[in-house]
Amino acid sequence: MASTERHTLIGDVHLLLTDDQGRILFGRRAGTGYADGAFHPPSGHLEAEESVVEALRREAVEEIGVQIAPEDVEFAHIMHNSSSGGRVAFFFQVRKWEGEPTNMEPDKCDALEWFAVDALPAEMIPYCREALGHISSGTSLSLFGW
Repeated sequence: MASTERHTLIGDVHLLLTDDQGRILFGRRAGTGYADGAFHPPSGHLEAEESVVEALRREAVEEIGVQIAPEDVEFAHIMHNSSSGGRVAFFFQVRKWEGEPTNMEPDKCDALEWFAVDALPAEMIPYCREALGHISSGTSLSLFGW
């Protein structure tokens, strides 16, 4: 039976920056203490009083130094993940941006690389790999770890 206690969700945004060849930009995590060595798209937590689109645009500037117009953000997927007691990961695809992707957080990331969806890196955080599979199959909602 479910608890009657209200649950507070942690919200994450994930940027699927996609080039003209259909490849997605990933960073390799380093020095974070969590999944170091794994590739992951630019991502981050929602901050107070921030929409998911605002959060995605902020993370794009903070992590890879690119500017994204709100109208260029396309919803791709939402995943309810059981980690940390439950979090919601929003995945957005962006095909148009300004600037050259650059590693703006070398203390958390030691490489940026483009990968085709059918040739993803071996080392990835599992929920992200699963979400990309759902996106490829056209599924807009998934559960992970429940």
